[in-house]
Amino acid sequence: MSNMNQSDTSNFILISLFSRSGSHELLFSLAAAIFIIGLLGNTILLILIQLDSRLHTPMYYLLSQLSLLDVCFPLITIPKMVSEFPKKESLISFGGCAAQIFFLTMMGVAEGVLLALMSYDRFVAVCHPLQYPILMRHQVCLFMVASSWLAGVLNASIQTSITLNFPYCASRVIDHFFCEVPALLKLSCSDTSIYEMALSISGVLILMLPLLLIITSYGHVLRAVLHMHSQESRNKAFTTCSSHIIVVGLFYGAAVFMYMVPGSYHTPHQDNMVSLFYSLITPTLNPLIYSLRNREVRIAFLKLFGRFRNKQK
Repeated sequence: MSNMNQSDTSNFILISLFSRSGSHELLFSLAAAIFIIGLLGNTILLILIQLDSRLHTPMYYLLSQLSLLDVCFPLITIPKMVSEFPKKESLISFGGCAAQIFFLTMMGVAEGVLLALMSYDRFVAVCHPLQYPILMRHQVCLFMVASSWLAGVLNASIQTSITLNFPYCASRVIDHFFCEVPALLKLSCSDTSIYEMALSISGVLILMLPLLLIITSYGHVLRAVLHMHSQESRNKAFTTCSSHIIVVGLFYGAAVFMYMVPGSYHTPHQDNMVSLFYSLITPTLNPLIYSLRNREVRIAFLKLFGRFRNKQK
């Protein structure tokens, strides 16, 4: 099947995403364009939050961390995938595979926790506005961000070390365009069923506990919004919270499919599509969702754009 040396046990072989489609050039161009748009969108959002003093609030501080994750997420997988075009397969070293698994798992868990903390921020802002400056003071925000990153590092360390400790003595061909735990486990020549079950159970805990906090927070927010007398306040709360809910739906929908549904119930092609969605599409959509539906971000962008135009004159 492959012209590459499969006997080299220090390497794995990744199957290119482009090899599954007849329109190689079109798919490549689309992936490259989405990748660039995502990087630009998240970078601009980070710059706006940093430069505009009106965006120096807890909500935008947490949003800046989400943008940082969305900048890093595609950089782990997409550049290698694009650089190997139009090859049908590419080599990745054992260390490179371990790095992809570690950083993807770390940032995936960190983003899930961060989205839950962002929902708590909206709960406090809407339901306890007078206590907001105390409950969401800078030290609390720093602790929230540190907790999300720490949860990601701990989970990634455990999953990566266990996954790579299995013997891979059969085929070295990973039927995926990057190294991911479910795809790699299929190559092991030992029984991984117990670990896969533990992975599903941990996936339930890691995904469902933050999701439960999100549902609870937005349940209280919705009840509070419906009791607001001011139409303007109600519209502002709905707009802000609906943006968060859309992002949560995009992220958790893909994560639940990959890590809570047993591998026997989805095909490698489905895994590739879902992985492409959460590693490329979702990070690109997030800044668009927040900027297009957020008045403060739009004003900050127009202000920055105006400064840039004035300097060019």
